Amino acid sequence: MPETQQDTLPESLAARLSEEQRQAVLEAPRGQRLAVLVAALGIDENAALALAAESAGLDIATNLETDPGARGLLPARLVHDFQIIPIRFGPAASADEEKPTAATPLHLASAWAPDPSMADWLRTFTPRPLVWHLAVPERVHQLIIENFGVGSGALEDSDEGYVAPEAQRDAEADVDEDAAVVRFVTDVITQAVDDQATDIHFEPQEGQLRIRYRVDGLLVPVSVPENLLRFQDAIISRVKIMARLNISERRLPQDGRINFKAGGTTLDIRVSTIPTIYAESISLRLLNKKKEAYTMDKLGMSPDEQSQIKQVLDYPHGIILVTGPTGSGKSTSLNAFLRQINSTELRIITIEDPIEYEVPGVNQMQVRTEIGLTFASALRHVLRQDPDVIMVGEIRDRETADIAIRASLTGHLVFSTLHTNDAPGAITRLVDMGIEPFLVASAIELVIAQRLVRRLCPECNRAQPVSKVKLLESLAILGCNPSEAEGITELRGPVGCDRCRGTGYRGRIGLFEIFRLNEEMHTLVLKRESTRTLALNAREHGMRTLGQSGWEKVRAGYTTLDEVLRVITVAEK
Repeated sequence: MPETQQDTLPESLAARLSEEQRQAVLEAPRGQRLAVLVAALGIDENAALALAAESAGLDIATNLETDPGARGLLPARLVHDFQIIPIRFGPAASADEEKPTAATPLHLASAWAPDPSMADWLRTFTPRPLVWHLAVPERVHQLIIENFGVGSGALEDSDEGYVAPEAQRDAEADVDEDAAVVRFVTDVITQAVDDQATDIHFEPQEGQLRIRYRVDGLLVPVSVPENLLRFQDAIISRVKIMARLNISERRLPQDGRINFKAGGTTLDIRVSTIPTIYAESISLRLLNKKKEAYTMDKLGMSPDEQSQIKQVLDYPHGIILVTGPTGSGKSTSLNAFLRQINSTELRIITIEDPIEYEVPGVNQMQVRTEIGLTFASALRHVLRQDPDVIMVGEIRDRETADIAIRASLTGHLVFSTLHTNDAPGAITRLVDMGIEPFLVASAIELVIAQRLVRRLCPECNRAQPVSKVKLLESLAILGCNPSEAEGITELRGPVGCDRCRGTGYRGRIGLFEIFRLNEEMHTLVLKRESTRTLALNAREHGMRTLGQSGWEKVRAGYTTLDEVLRVITVAEK
């Protein structure tokens, strides 16, 4: 085994850092050193990458493509631990070209400049001369996952003599298959956190165990090690053990929770298992209670939308409803509203299932249906706690709706959510639940329907020509005036780069439809008029629909027409 050599910083780079900062950079994992450098120098990632490359005398590789022919040269554990990936450099090789020889350079993209011990290790696996390039750490890591599979370093059958630096102290444990499975499951969850996934799905299929993340509202297949199926039962058992479920019960669905810590991240993970024809399928919902909370600005609300909502947030009583399908960001919006009004002068109590964000100064209650603590029963008790503001996670039945409405009529400001397609639909849904129309009309102050669309990557999006025919068709579907297409020949579109992992999108932004009842609408509600009638009246009085909100985001360059059309279902005109 090659002798480990001390990792150091290039002199020109070290000179710009204090001793404490140099130590912090060197102690960080290789894939995170650039981020530490960014924080230390107060510069952006591009500048830090350029500085690190110049200091080490290396060039920067962009738009990386992996070298398939070099993939088998290096063990997965080494690639993961050193955060390096063989890349194609120059023109792509043709089928007629000769295979690489010992004299053919091996180009490697690295998240940080190589140290002597890395070169020593690599020489034990390939005689080819090494050519190093620096690259965006996030992209290097993503390529490793795509080519070797998430957690492949943990499940690799043989490292052919390589022992990772971190593993040298625990060599005996790493040899053990159970320890490998433990590390693999941890890697899968940690990668999901890095990808900002909200859910992880372990799905046994014929001849494979499929793993998928839900990222920005879409399910994304995850590359997995080739030998994953061999560990399928052990992986499922490991997740069940973490969730304190009965591992011997494979015939019935089970639910559990995992408290997971990785670095500075603390997760509350909800686990659900169901039996399938091949094995148990497991879904994990990731709730990061400590993550940065959203403000109304960050949600994507325009100044006009914020003004309308803030006006109602100052009311002493009434109900504010947020509607939309599952995963449309309703709880996130309610959390932003709570933070907007939160003060020492108000007693705020929430009833949630689950608690997705911790709000300092707010009394938050978790629903526990298994012991009879439902939304309705919890709400009854909360009303005896002298609250000023109550947030009910969801109105699921008539009992909860009835108590919430009566609470608003007796001097409380109530926030809650409903599952309806548009804002006016919330009114008819409550009436359909059995709530008297006069109570609905008196209690409801504001209804906000919302959707989430993927946001264009700020680094790589560019103006792209748009077909006049397609634009007019899209505006018709969105319920917008065709005149708004006048003079528009191009719109911002996705491209794909190292920062967004080639998707062209990073993060999401909200679309909002804000519905306020006026005197005319009160009369319509009392007459039990349809959602369509309420919606038409609201539009006549200036309500901007979800489609119109989406078009504004498209024109502003935040997202694309295809994204807006994908997430919005517009009622028939």
